Amino acid sequence: MGIEIRGMAPLLQVFDLPASIAFYRDLLGFDVVTTSKPQGEHFDWALLRLKGVELMLNTAYEKDERPPAPDPARIAAHHDTCLYFGCPDVAAAYVYLSGRGLALKEPEIAHYGMKQLYLYDPDGYSVCFQWPAK
Repeated sequence: MGIEIRGMAPLLQVFDLPASIAFYRDLLGFDVVTTSKPQGEHFDWALLRLKGVELMLNTAYEKDERPPAPDPARIAAHHDTCLYFGCPDVAAAYVYLSGRGLALKEPEIAHYGMKQLYLYDPDGYSVCFQWPAK
């Protein structure tokens, strides 16, 4: 018998944790389950959850080492990382996110049959909402 696995929670290093929390919690609907400091909005790590999907966010720099802007060399590979979320109504996700001011391309059907909507989070990580096309 193989290893029993019951979930996965990717950890993303982020430059501006409040901006990332606003994106994943306030825009996408994740709940903040726990943080490194359980009180207030100032923390360095958070576990988020939405309908069984978990994601961890961690500040990329300690407060006293954070540069004034993201280091382009450090974030260059963020476009190589994509979070794919199963989303039965990709068109509704497009309408919802567009209605909140995001400039998005309309969803497309990939050559392998998935209807997909792509966008980027505040740190340049790719996010895709997808579902098999009918």
